Amino acid sequence: MVRLIPGEKRRLLDASPSAQERWYINDHTLIRAADGRWHVFGIWHPEPADPLHEDLFLHASADDLDGATWTIHDPVLDARKDIGETHVWAPHVIAHDDRYWMFYAGGTEDHTRYRMELATSGDLFTWEHHPGGTLFEDGFDARDPMVIHDGERWLMYYTRTSAPEGGFHQVAVRTSDDLFAWSEPEVAYQSTVEGTYGGPTESPFVVRAGQGWLLFVCESTQYDRTLAYWSTDPMRFEDAGAVDLDLDEHCAEIITDPEAEGRCWVTGGGWGRGGLTIRPLGIEMP
Repeated sequence: MVRLIPGEKRRLLDASPSAQERWYINDHTLIRAADGRWHVFGIWHPEPADPLHEDLFLHASADDLDGATWTIHDPVLDARKDIGETHVWAPHVIAHDDRYWMFYAGGTEDHTRYRMELATSGDLFTWEHHPGGTLFEDGFDARDPMVIHDGERWLMYYTRTSAPEGGFHQVAVRTSDDLFAWSEPEVAYQSTVEGTYGGPTESPFVVRAGQGWLLFVCESTQYDRTLAYWSTDPMRFEDAGAVDLDLDEHCAEIITDPEAEGRCWVTGGGWGRGGLTIRPLGIEMP
């Protein structure tokens, strides 16, 4: 079985305007730009927690993840109130075809029909919404997209429930050949827990691990807890594949450095957490 070895946690970024005005960073994404600079995007809002009014994304950048000073840029992709977007959640950015692609959840008053949205950029500063509109809708509170290529097609993982009105908490997966048109959902992982808000399948993140795959999920019923599951099939994970790991991270992201083969980190954030943290993560295969 795969073995995961977390290192020492440290503060990565606190984007609060001042010691008196505290802001949190919740679900987030990091990407290394073509020029080598790291960029982070994430839910950004004044404390205390107010998830249904999180209406813009933080944008910050730094030369490295080893202690460089972060520059806070203008926020991006405000909620489009004119089309019924009440809040925006959980950006995930990938690089493809000399552009950057950001997938995120657009919240609405109808929690059974949350929208998965796409915006693209050539420089990570100026973003354009996909002219074709919403990629798809799903519920309950379908959110937290994460996109990876498995060598044949694109896979998008996100959290939802087994029925739009509520049910078993799931990680759903859809496939695409072009990042625009997505298949109907399949169930990549299903929890034994039922509900609507929150749940134990938040912030899904999938990475390759030897000849298989690792799925990380936020067990948000305990908030600061991330679990992992291993599988040979990126479309299906089971409780039997649970890895002996229990990270005290919320909304964890797994970061690999394209310039340093094998180097890996896990980041975390959340309400009342003072920004983002980071720690090394070793992945050992049997």
